[in-house]
Formats: sequence, structure tokens, C-alpha cells
Amino acid sequence: MEFNAILSPLGAFGPMIAGVLLLLLVVKLLSMPFKLVWNGLCGALLLWFINLVGSLAGFTMKITVIKALIAGFFGVPGALAVVLYELLVK
Repeated sequence: MEFNAILSPLGAFGPMIAGVLLLLLVVKLLSMPFKLVWNGLCGALLLWFINLVGSLAGFTMKITVIKALIAGFFGVPGALAVVLYELLVK
């Protein structure tokens, strides 16, 4: 049995595997900004809800892009940190 005959099926799959891995890497890199925008929108909605409930007790705050990204990136602890910042610093 010849050595090239054994490696020929592997040689055909090598570029295909490399192409799939490269495609996965590109998709992952391109999806990161969309994930940040999605988290920012979720953070803004969470802050809006806190603002809605807080308005009943006389607490309101201005929702900015930075506050929404903090709340979106860190989730509930980030939203609580933004609210505590508004209560203690402002």
C-alpha cells in the first residue's frame, strides 16, 4: 500500500477543516459588537423599569448610554450599582 493513498483522504479534509475554523472565528469576532448592543438594550430596559418603579417613590434618573452599557454588561449588579451611584452621588 502506498503512503500517498493513505493520506489522500486527510489531505482533502485539511483545507475544509481550516476553512470552517476560520469561518467560526470570523463569526465570533463579528458577533461581539452585536452582543454588546443587545446587552446595552437589555440594560436600558432594566434601568427604565427601575425608573418606572422608582418614580412611585420619587426617584428618577436620566438613562444614558454609559449607564445602559454598565447595566447590560454586569446585569442586575450593574443596574444596582448605577442606582446606588445616582442615590449617593447625585
